[in-house]
Amino acid sequence: MAADQFDDFDNFSNLVSMFFTRAQQRGEAPFLWAKWGDEWQSISWAETARRAAGFAKNLKKMGLEPGDRVMLVSENRPEWCIADLGIMAAGYITVPTYITNTERDHQHILDNSGARAIVVSTAKLAAAVIPAAIKSNDAEYVIGIEPLPAMQRGQLDFRNWADLAKGSEADVAASMKAMANVKRDDIACIIYTSGTGGAPRGVMQPHGAILHNVDGASAILREDFGLDDEIFLSFLPLSHAYEHSGGQFLPIAVGAQIYYSEGLERLMSNIEETSPTIMVVVPRLFEVIRARMIKAIEKQGRLPNFMLDQSLSIGERDYNGKKRLRDAPLRFLLSKTFKPKVNKRFGGRLKALVSGGAPLNPEIGIFFQSLGITLLQGYGQTESGPIISCNRPSVGLKMDTVGPPLKNTEVKIADDGEILVRGPLVMKGYWRNQAETRRVLKDGWLHTGDIGLIDEAGRIKITDRKKDLIVNDKGENIAPQKLEGMLTLQPEILQAMVSGDRRPYMVGLIVPDPEWALEWAQAQDVKFDFAALQSNPAFRSAIRAAIDRVNKELSVTEKIRQFEFTDEAFTIENQEMTPSMKIRRHMIRDRYQHRLDGMYKG
Repeated sequence: MAADQFDDFDNFSNLVSMFFTRAQQRGEAPFLWAKWGDEWQSISWAETARRAAGFAKNLKKMGLEPGDRVMLVSENRPEWCIADLGIMAAGYITVPTYITNTERDHQHILDNSGARAIVVSTAKLAAAVIPAAIKSNDAEYVIGIEPLPAMQRGQLDFRNWADLAKGSEADVAASMKAMANVKRDDIACIIYTSGTGGAPRGVMQPHGAILHNVDGASAILREDFGLDDEIFLSFLPLSHAYEHSGGQFLPIAVGAQIYYSEGLERLMSNIEETSPTIMVVVPRLFEVIRARMIKAIEKQGRLPNFMLDQSLSIGERDYNGKKRLRDAPLRFLLSKTFKPKVNKRFGGRLKALVSGGAPLNPEIGIFFQSLGITLLQGYGQTESGPIISCNRPSVGLKMDTVGPPLKNTEVKIADDGEILVRGPLVMKGYWRNQAETRRVLKDGWLHTGDIGLIDEAGRIKITDRKKDLIVNDKGENIAPQKLEGMLTLQPEILQAMVSGDRRPYMVGLIVPDPEWALEWAQAQDVKFDFAALQSNPAFRSAIRAAIDRVNKELSVTEKIRQFEFTDEAFTIENQEMTPSMKIRRHMIRDRYQHRLDGMYKG
């Protein structure tokens, strides 16, 4: 199908109309893929349209009113996309929630959104959802994608997905006709921010915000890479705005296929099996892949290690504008031997990995670029659809920037350095929270809370979060994310959080890398007990040496003077990480405040 057939975004007044148009164009071609047993199985575009339209029809029969909210709790799978489209096609508003949410989290979202119906995929997820729904004043219906076991149901009316998500061509035609009345300014979904601080807020994303995003992102694909038969591998939670827009509606916009990953442990094998052309991921995933690649190559002997070292050395010189003529023979050799093997590990058709959701350490970006994997860093937030900008080869890839703004997006830097954004991508506001809406939306400008600048090529550079900036006792500003990114590049350190607000120097909470710790214990002929190792002076000295390596690259005010170990890793389950893999500083500080304070005594 010609690429120019997907350059028609001005014709669409809403996301569902865009989908139905693509479904008509693609017909019985495969669209959504999931693995059943050992085999990938697909659902066609036409069948997805029939199921979504049928689900919309049956939702209406349940008696919900236009504008009602429907909560969606599911792992990434074809039914997620069908449910989302069906909810919107019925004239309702999707409220996606993370599968890692606790009962308390679900309770907050149900109470705040006033959702009348809930789509939940499995019995395991229902165990946290149903108790919250029973306590809710508004929830009436629960739709189980998979059969749900007998449990206390209170006032709830339980329905089966299989009975609701089936439809006909007549249902599709009826849905298309109904969607003609839905405008870009109408709310498509309420996405609750993952909340690095405080209770999550419901961001009202209109259809036009997501349409703006996919229009701008598809223009980058078309102009910088060329549109073909694109394949997306969906890995990040679809409840995250980044995956919702970039991993679901962008592929719909360009007529692509979507494969749903089996999870982190199977991710690399899924990549090899599905040969994606595009993947959207978060920086933490790049760090994991990088560490695994280095470890795997280290075990392969001297020649692969030599090739890795040379690829990285040449790549860094090229990136820094220090290209050498004498590197040409080796560069050619690597392009014919080493780099194709790396490319094969990524499926062989990859055009780009797109990083977003959190800042990317430039060293990670240069690493992948050096191995022949194009890595683009984007920038945005839930309040902006979420994509504001993205790096693109035609402008020049600079790994310490997040690229120029998407088309039809205004960006300016306020007097205090804050990044302000205006355009169709900006949210309508926070659901039932006028005070916060007024705080971040002023004269049409979204106040992002990020500090940054715009370089000579029009690329945005983020220096830090306005609220995360550390101001020491001398009034000097320190960006914690920079220091934490450098620390976690050390093989000894899995995670880190630095602190020093209104203090004389910087300190850090460190999570050692457990694989490195095991190898260290074996090399030292010490019993591997992860907790006991942390009180071993030699082990502590090894971690100190890693921190000192980082300190050599830092200014006097940035150097980490003291450190302590945490009791466990920062995880979503202990509420010390958001589902988009950002650390929740206030939760970590609350837990370890005594240790942080202790590093300033004596």
